[in-house]
Amino acid sequence: MKQHDIRLSVELDDNQLPDKIFWNATDSPTGRLEEAKAFILGIWDHKQRETLRIDLWTKDMTTDDMKRFCIDILGGLSETMRNSTDDEFVSRSIHELCVKLVSHLQTQNRGE
Repeated sequence: MKQHDIRLSVELDDNQLPDKIFWNATDSPTGRLEEAKAFILGIWDHKQRETLRIDLWTKDMTTDDMKRFCIDILGGLSETMRNSTDDEFVSRSIHELCVKLVSHLQTQNRGE
């Protein structure tokens, strides 16, 4: 059986806040750690029937980028729902929420 690994490395500042985040995957063409500003990891615990989550972001990630990141995650979940369950209602509902959220961000940015 072939195995693939995903590596995450987090550098913390003196207050134990994420200062830098790095990641790499087995099949990465560069073979080196790449810097990221945030990650969200969700793992399904089938025994407890619950999701375990880790959400981390660096202290220099902007609020606007965090909002876009979260909306992008939701958009990806819409596609995952469609591809994994064929539940068009849930997929479409999540997608429609993303459209509303993007519109909200655009309105917010125009008002600044």
